[in-house]
Amino acid sequence: MNNRVNELLAKKLLQNDFTQEEILQKILSFIDLTTLNDTDNNQVVNSLANKALEIKKANENKTVAAVCVFPKFAKTVSQVLENSGINTACVAGMFPNGQSSLSVRIADVEDAVNNGADEIDMVISRGEVLIGNYDFVAEEVAAHKKACGPAHLKVILETGQLNLEQVKKASEIAIENGADFIKTSTGKYSEGATLEKSLVMLDVIKNHFDNTGKKIGFKPAGGIRTVDDAIHYTELVYAVLGNDWLTPKLYRIGASSLASNVLKAMAELSNNQKLASIM
Repeated sequence: MNNRVNELLAKKLLQNDFTQEEILQKILSFIDLTTLNDTDNNQVVNSLANKALEIKKANENKTVAAVCVFPKFAKTVSQVLENSGINTACVAGMFPNGQSSLSVRIADVEDAVNNGADEIDMVISRGEVLIGNYDFVAEEVAAHKKACGPAHLKVILETGQLNLEQVKKASEIAIENGADFIKTSTGKYSEGATLEKSLVMLDVIKNHFDNTGKKIGFKPAGGIRTVDDAIHYTELVYAVLGNDWLTPKLYRIGASSLASNVLKAMAELSNNQKLASIM
């Protein structure tokens, strides 16, 4: 699998087909600007949401895709972002471990949606995957999807705790039971996103599209900090799924520090002092 990752990246399809400025703008538009810290408060999340608005103001109305926070901050963020075109995303369902009863997890999702969340990032029960209890995983994904109502559902696999075959199986189950996106990681464990396991997930998405015509989104998250990191994942998406997936509707990058690095690169490329001031 590593050989295939290297072969796909070596083609540099993305960099051959788009200018550096276009690539940076695209990557910025894919970012879920994220804060998921124990010390988060209304002041922190309000500041982050306003940063997304500042980027839009300084960048010809182009900005990040969403601001991702804990459910208790959904109302704060959604009010700041109202009518901005930037979504409010929440990690819900007892993130990051999911080790609560399903009824408690569903209530967490419903609370986030009721308070303005446009997107829900849930985590599957990896322990059940490890023992092959796939029926339970299917049930929990379906229940979370139902609780989302109009909100989109991103299903986190926590790929660092699964082997390649388990990543493939979990991806298939998530998609079959309502996932709008499949996501690599919570960012709360030692192994976040990896290119190798991302490729497994992308292959599942490609196979599902080939068989059904339905497009499922992909979100790598955890440890993606530099512009080069983001380009590698975007190259992989472009090589496997094509240009149709290079839209925030089908591709996101979960990151907290990436946006600042992208803004810095954009400012250096265009000498845009407004963008530089946001970092």
